[in-house]
Amino acid sequence: MKSDKLTRRQVLGASVLGLPAIPVVVETAFAQAKPAAGALPVLSPAEPAAKALGYVEDTKTVNQKANPSHKPTQYCGNCLQWAEKNRKAPLAKCNLFPGKLVKNAGWCKVWIKAPGTA
Repeated sequence: MKSDKLTRRQVLGASVLGLPAIPVVVETAFAQAKPAAGALPVLSPAEPAAKALGYVEDTKTVNQKANPSHKPTQYCGNCLQWAEKNRKAPLAKCNLFPGKLVKNAGWCKVWIKAPGTA
């Protein structure tokens, strides 16, 4: 008569066979949980963090009376906080606004000239 119970050897054998699949399952779960870099939303000047730092989408629209230190040559693409190697990319992550993309032509009060930029 055959028993329906699994032997210890069968359980261990089945467990060992499943081990290589664990990294694939974990990686798939993390890939689904994180949005792709291109899927990040663009920062809106109306958001509280953007308002607090005076972010505008185009440096040409900065209110000079409210920001007397602003210069027309200052924009996100040549700021130290720009988190993209390509300084000409239209959008990129900014160290000041995690989880958001900022426009290259944008500007905020925390602008600092990145070394080696024009």
